[in-house]
Amino acid sequence: MSAKPVGQQLSSTASALREKQAAHPLGDEIYDALLADLISLRIPPGERLSVDALARHFGVSQTPIRAALIRLESEGLVLQKFNSGFSAAPLPGGDHFRDTYAFRAMIEPELAGLAAARATPEDITALEELCHEMSRLAEESRPDNFGSFAERDNAFHARIAQIAGNQVAAEALSRLYIHSNLFRLRYHATITTSAVSEHLELLDALRSKDAAAAREAMARHLGHSRDRVEPFFIED
Repeated sequence: MSAKPVGQQLSSTASALREKQAAHPLGDEIYDALLADLISLRIPPGERLSVDALARHFGVSQTPIRAALIRLESEGLVLQKFNSGFSAAPLPGGDHFRDTYAFRAMIEPELAGLAAARATPEDITALEELCHEMSRLAEESRPDNFGSFAERDNAFHARIAQIAGNQVAAEALSRLYIHSNLFRLRYHATITTSAVSEHLELLDALRSKDAAAAREAMARHLGHSRDRVEPFFIED
């Protein structure tokens, strides 16, 4: 556990939040800021999250802080214990890693096939923009870029699930996207050009409305993503 106070580890999002607080509700912004810090491990596993300290840091009341922490708890990223408050959840182990990818492999290729038939030009444009941002982050090759890459990776997969039109599947997968990136951050915190090219291959299939190619591209991508991290769990 880091010896630094949690306020010193948080991203610079806090200053932007303070500027917007007079005109905008802050629940989502607080959640986004804390999620980014948890995904990037700026808030390490086990770190205590003081509601009062976070409220002072962000310059808001405790209400949006509690709402964000409860939302993060529902996603498995934060723990709440009686009489001890909130803390960052420990990283999942090898069994959870394997189960996560097995579930995704059962669901996401079919969603990609459905998305190929349903994607609108606006959907394709949104996916293209996410791919462009991920390519830029990979080209910069900075270790601290992976948190930003992970957020866009989550958004890319989530958008495909939403396009497919199955809300239950999209909601079930949303938590697993976050956990998949936590695995990569902890054990293999690099951005690979392979991941970028796999996204582009999947995008090409969606753009062409080729359902079979989209299913195959998604299955390959998930398999490669799993294989990039699996060696770190070999003894688990």
